[in-house]
Amino acid sequence: MQVRVKLPKIFGSKGQESEVQALRSSKERRRRFSPLMWIGGVVTLIVLVAGAGVFFVTRPTVASHAADVNPDCTLIVPAKPLTAQGLATPYQLVATDPDKGACHESNVAQTAFVQGAVIDPATGKISIYNPLVIDKNKKAAIAPVVPTLPANAVVALWFGSNGSTLTLKSSNNSLRDGKCVNGVDGSIFGQFSYCNAPAFFDVANTAIKAGKLVPPALGTAKDGQACPTVRDFSIVDQDQSDNVTTNYISTHNGQTAQMTAANVAKLGESHILTNGSDNRLLDVAVDGALGCTAWTAPDLADPGQTLPALPLNELQAAAHQADPVALVPAGDPMTTINGEPSLEKLNAYRAGVDQPIVDNLKMASTKTYCQSLLDIAPKRIQADAQFTKVRMSPDKAAANSLFTFLAQRFNTTWGQAGGLNCQGLLDKNSPIIVKTNANGKAVSASFNFNQDNGDTGKQDNTKQTADQNTQGTQQVQGQNNSGKKKKK
Repeated sequence: MQVRVKLPKIFGSKGQESEVQALRSSKERRRRFSPLMWIGGVVTLIVLVAGAGVFFVTRPTVASHAADVNPDCTLIVPAKPLTAQGLATPYQLVATDPDKGACHESNVAQTAFVQGAVIDPATGKISIYNPLVIDKNKKAAIAPVVPTLPANAVVALWFGSNGSTLTLKSSNNSLRDGKCVNGVDGSIFGQFSYCNAPAFFDVANTAIKAGKLVPPALGTAKDGQACPTVRDFSIVDQDQSDNVTTNYISTHNGQTAQMTAANVAKLGESHILTNGSDNRLLDVAVDGALGCTAWTAPDLADPGQTLPALPLNELQAAAHQADPVALVPAGDPMTTINGEPSLEKLNAYRAGVDQPIVDNLKMASTKTYCQSLLDIAPKRIQADAQFTKVRMSPDKAAANSLFTFLAQRFNTTWGQAGGLNCQGLLDKNSPIIVKTNANGKAVSASFNFNQDNGDTGKQDNTKQTADQNTQGTQQVQGQNNSGKKKKK
């Protein structure tokens, strides 16, 4: 049974559209720990052709940017954003406060992303179309493809950012026409926002009930457990279900283009920009390590190709995630106002990712969420170490493998600084102890399920040590025994 939520208005008192400005405390304006920072970086693009398909492989490269980058950017939403022409009109990135510096789409610390999904009510078929973002007053490297939409198509959009906050700004009534939600009056979510998502999910869920749309089964991971979803407590962090899986091509002069095989061929040597997101962490990193496959749908901008997407992940999780199911809790930093839980903002966020609304904050208890996180995540991170410790870290500067990255990410979520303060709510230390080197890079992690000696959520800034044999503690190195990466 679908529960409807009245979404917050984003218009002025006289019906005029206005920017949803954030009244954020210093705590809310902190730079979040990126859930997948390398995917928020610039990576060299390699194209491999196999048969009729084109597969895109990313190889991280080093990019340097000024230390003080304006983390707060605004995205100008084009007119009629839910139409074919609106989808093909580039979004424009500008600084929310120009006095803090400019915002540039090619700057990996500021890049904004848009992900679109289209559903045909008659057939239940979903397609993906990712609109392009450019700098204001700059042209696209290649004009976006104008998609062909089915009759009576329902279109929705989701947004992500590699900066700290992304504010949506109207042009020609675009926020009203697109039914866009950036947060609630006076407080934006942060990096995330959406347009027309509840209507899209209503049609999708109706199609699922009618048997027209069938979310694929999860499959079995290499560890013998069900493949995880975005609502699995082994995947979530302090702000689950945020950001998107969109990629863009970036040229050396700062222009951008949609990520398509045709554009890659035309532009030659270039880079891709990708969004650090929970969705990409699952679809690319974790699924790759565990032998799982993300649900994908046809890309309307790139015939013959398919893409994973936020709405596909949420629909699949809703259909197949076993209990306990992770749903956005009241303490999620993206749903609080001045550090305090907000029922209105929580429900507005949940509506954008097809999660049930609640009547009160107790129904979205952060303490209960933390207990499920404790019961599930550390054990699976430990069990999957044999697969994740030989996989590349999502952020090479933060961790030396996917395993140590996940361990560090758990402790960030567990702690108070930037996390859910699970330690305070449960009065329990994290069972994961992360070892870091002199540069603060996570190099190993151990597990202590005897709560007397757990981790407070802070990192242990000591050099990497040998395996510990203490009773109740297990040590797993972030790399293989030789200290070298395995060849792929």
